[in-house]
Amino acid sequence: MTITQRRRPKSLRLLLLTALVAALPGLASAQDRSSAFPPNAHAKSYGNGWECDRGYREADRACVAITLPANAHPVASSYGKGWECDRGYQAAKEACVEIKIPANAFLDPSGDRWRCGRGYRQTEKACIAVQVPANAYLVEAGVGVGWQCDRGYREDSNACAAIKVPAHAYLADSSYGNGWECNRGYREADGACAAIAVPANAYVSDSGNSRGWKCERGFREDGDSCTAVKVPANGYLLRSGNEWECSRGFKRRNDACVAIKVPENAYLGNRGEDWRCERGYESTETACLAIKVPANAHLDYSGNHWECDRAYSKRENRCVLQ
Repeated sequence: MTITQRRRPKSLRLLLLTALVAALPGLASAQDRSSAFPPNAHAKSYGNGWECDRGYREADRACVAITLPANAHPVASSYGKGWECDRGYQAAKEACVEIKIPANAFLDPSGDRWRCGRGYRQTEKACIAVQVPANAYLVEAGVGVGWQCDRGYREDSNACAAIKVPAHAYLADSSYGNGWECNRGYREADGACAAIAVPANAYVSDSGNSRGWKCERGFREDGDSCTAVKVPANGYLLRSGNEWECSRGFKRRNDACVAIKVPENAYLGNRGEDWRCERGYESTETACLAIKVPANAHLDYSGNHWECDRAYSKRENRCVLQ
């Protein structure tokens, strides 16, 4: 064995001793923190401080045992009693009493109440059978009387009476009204469905007038009939189909479209029903006159007026130095 080999065990022992000495402050600190907790407590999983173990709760900086009644279990909550009743039991003051489930009932999924089974409804502390009349079927417990009438029938004094559908009508899927609606082209009148009188050049429409019809395109309503819309020369029907407008370059005058006279140095406006002067001109009633721009001035943004250059101000029809 060499000298180096004999020295290795001594060096290893020295390293272990150094590591142990370095760990002692941490162990002491952990023991100090542990000693700061009262019995039946532990450090919080987040933040600083401590909290009581399950089954204990804080009282005067100590952890006291929660008194559990029979058929109960502790809960991790800082408020309330600190316990809840087991499934099938409900709290009564400081005790848990068994829930008495009547015949034809079952324990609710929450475990602290009961519900009646299908075909039964709750009345005080019992479940009574739902009496389903002829032409009806069971529905979810707690909804109305516990049953609903079949399609084509309506509830009437704890029974289901057949809905009388008149000619030219059909059953409606609605719990209100008379239970039926008239076919297209018919309208309800005194418990029956009467044909809608549609005049010439019209068609049946639910969005039309109150009589149930609407005029075709190119016609307009006139009392109980539809009259043709008279579109003059240089005019056209609007999108509505019952009114007209003049083409571009023409203006409406009574029932006609007259041409717009565009004077020299002018052009048709955006809508095509009037004219505007070109830039550098101003309008009168029938013409466009050149704008006289004085010295030290220029046309403004609109092009129909002038304004003085910088350092000049307007005085009557000229520009003078400020």
